Amino acid sequence: MTALALAESRCRHFLALAKPRVVSLIVFCAVIGMFLASPGLPPADIVFIATVGIALVAGAAAAVNCLVEQKIDALMQRTRRRPLPRGELTSLQTLAFAGMVGGLGLWLLYRYVNPLTMWLTLATFIGYAVIYTVLLKPATPQNIVIGGASGAMPPVLGWAAVANDVAPEALLLFLIIFAWTPPHFWALALYRTQDYAKAGLPMLPVTHGSLHTRLQIILYTFALVAVSLLPFAIRMSGVSYLLAALLLGGVFLGYAFRLYFRYSDALARATFRYSIVYLAAIFSALLVDHYWQ
Repeated sequence: MTALALAESRCRHFLALAKPRVVSLIVFCAVIGMFLASPGLPPADIVFIATVGIALVAGAAAAVNCLVEQKIDALMQRTRRRPLPRGELTSLQTLAFAGMVGGLGLWLLYRYVNPLTMWLTLATFIGYAVIYTVLLKPATPQNIVIGGASGAMPPVLGWAAVANDVAPEALLLFLIIFAWTPPHFWALALYRTQDYAKAGLPMLPVTHGSLHTRLQIILYTFALVAVSLLPFAIRMSGVSYLLAALLLGGVFLGYAFRLYFRYSDALARATFRYSIVYLAAIFSALLVDHYWQ
């Protein structure tokens, strides 16, 4: 292998550590938060630098997650092809990558955005990489519920980047993702139950069974639909958003009820995929409504 090919391969491995598909959804929600925080268009330079900074820190958090869970990842079909279980990167290389990328992201946010965004992003990093990954995930079947707070922070970070504060509207965006997280991840856990059991992780389907988990998905989806209506209730958004929220939430509830009464792994996969579409679509609806009003 030539030096160039080796460098390209190493870059691909580091990129895989950063979980780009997960980070892309995080960044998308953060960017929506930036636009919703401004009555007009937010400053382009702030949007660009904040997006880069948040993406870098999110990638560093993902790398730390891979570092901590490398032995667990090696046992699970879904994760065993990650760079650490395959021996393509070492723990030291992963730690150095996370430190450099995360440090650069925090510096960009502090220097060119504002200190509030940097501190909130650092707290989010600690919440995901340490509190969720190290403490909660191996300890309680409620790991997704409690740890969902860090995953719900991206739109708050985006809002803070533009407005330099955290308004009630930003907290509503937080609540939408917070309520979305359990049905999203539990749908995944349902068709990966054996993987989680093999790895010794107390995910809800492992500890309480499939039927209980499916009931919880219904209850949390109802909560999600209710929370998603709050932007209209406080006049943050208008009728176009309300109609989109009702439609998207109705489809999500349809998946949840079908999952409860007619479970199959294929349906759980479809529910998981739809949950991603749902989050992207409802934040897009907020953005469209914001400029349509």
